[in-house]
Amino acid sequence: MVQGSAIPYLVVFGVSTLVVWCTVPIVRRLGLRAGVVDRPNDRKMHSAPVVRLGGVSIFLGSLVALLLAWEFGWFGVLPREQDYEIWGVTIGGLAFFLVGLADDIFNLSAGFRLVLQLAIAAVAWQVGVSIDFITIPFIGVINLGWLSLPITVLWLAGMPNAINWIDGLDGLAAGVSAIAAAVILIASLFMDQPAAALIAAALAGGCLGFLRYNFKFTSAAEIFMGDGGAYYLGFTLAGVSVLGLVKSVTTVAVILPYIILAVPILDGSAVLLERLRRGESLMGAGKHHLHHRLVRAGLSKRRTVIYIYALTLWVGSLALAFSGMPAGGTYAAVTTVIMAIASYQVIVRIRRQAKQRHLADRKLGSKHNYDHQPETCSPESIESLAPEFGQNQEKKAIEEGKGNNFDNKFDQSNRN
Repeated sequence: MVQGSAIPYLVVFGVSTLVVWCTVPIVRRLGLRAGVVDRPNDRKMHSAPVVRLGGVSIFLGSLVALLLAWEFGWFGVLPREQDYEIWGVTIGGLAFFLVGLADDIFNLSAGFRLVLQLAIAAVAWQVGVSIDFITIPFIGVINLGWLSLPITVLWLAGMPNAINWIDGLDGLAAGVSAIAAAVILIASLFMDQPAAALIAAALAGGCLGFLRYNFKFTSAAEIFMGDGGAYYLGFTLAGVSVLGLVKSVTTVAVILPYIILAVPILDGSAVLLERLRRGESLMGAGKHHLHHRLVRAGLSKRRTVIYIYALTLWVGSLALAFSGMPAGGTYAAVTTVIMAIASYQVIVRIRRQAKQRHLADRKLGSKHNYDHQPETCSPESIESLAPEFGQNQEKKAIEEGKGNNFDNKFDQSNRN
């Protein structure tokens, strides 16, 4: 087991990043040839077909990095139970990746995907990836007993879908996952859980390498991670947080995963409640996620992504401060100031956009009313027509006078 050295984690992080960086162009070419692309529609935010097999590269990068760590003995000699837990997260991540990949290629039904996800999560619980107790403020630690199974399955199957749901803008899911994995890495090291830290390092490196192609400031994404990548990241983040934090002997660590992953958790929960209120399918697609709301409010897509990055970093720093690690409070204070400034700028920009839309709507309404009003004569136009009108009346009177004179002469001749 690795103790007191940062080299293994840096190597795992770097190898995962490099593998993803090198394999994405190959996967993209294969996806284009096979026609496995995500086509735009009225719900999605992209405007051109994009290959959706980026999850293959993320999985390969993490797998190669973890196999290298295993070969070098960085996982150490684990107790049998902990060995099963590591394999449960690893094999479970593979299974979730395959379910997502099958959906990317064959478009599986939502119900069938859910059944497979619940089954995989139940098997992971059986081999030891389980939430056995929770911490309730002012009450303490509560053993879950038989509730451990449904709560664990909900956590392990829910997080992949939460990550998949936020994958609606270029770089959003990969960036949020990278930040969350980095925070879990730091917290796991502080809680003396090096095996979980190695897995988190591989995830963070894979996401960073993928962002090279998935989030660009001057152009659209070259590739999407697809359901395969989102499911793999979501399950592995959920699983490694259970191993590294929930199972820690430190009581306060139990609540850390829910703080670190608060952004996808709260976003997914809000969407589910909204769908229940509307009577819609819980597994269906929609446009009620946080990133959809921010874009509709007037924020640009890239600013929306960066703002949600800052939000994820902020809750992650709060988790580190809550864990009691040295300088955790300082990190939380700094990120809180950054978050306050970012939120203020977002509010100002949204208000400015709303004001501009209001003015544009008023102008459009005025033009619409002008185009449909009846034609009228202004006083100036009447004055300009007055001389012409007088001349015409005078001419008409003369003609009428001539006619009257002719009639009078005709009448007198008849009398004679």
